[in-house]
Amino acid sequence: QVQLVESGGGLVQAGGSLRLSCAASGRRFSRYAMGWFRQAPGKEREFVAVISLNGINTEYGDSVKGRFTISRDNAKSTVALQMNNLKPEDTAVYYCASQRQNIVGISTNTGDYNYWGQGTQVTVSS
Repeated sequence: QVQLVESGGGLVQAGGSLRLSCAASGRRFSRYAMGWFRQAPGKEREFVAVISLNGINTEYGDSVKGRFTISRDNAKSTVALQMNNLKPEDTAVYYCASQRQNIVGISTNTGDYNYWGQGTQVTVSS
């Protein structure tokens, strides 16, 4: 019942920046914690960032702390991921996802998310 559409991926040089956006359909967007995950070729899907319902609480994967920032605009039903100082290791397909409503707090686990976007490719050249 939640449809997520991602945009903003592309090709950038190392040290550059990209801003990903995820638009959610329907009402009650503010009742979902929202997360970003990524998956590189040959690797498992990795947690990137999550933001709470009201945007007050956030958590980041160790590899992106200090470089990525997650934000949300509940009035527009969107969540964004600002990616700065990009590295070749950041190359992956990035997915936005909504956390299950019965989960207490914010989660870093893929199993705690039930709706996913189609993914957007981010490629960082060296």
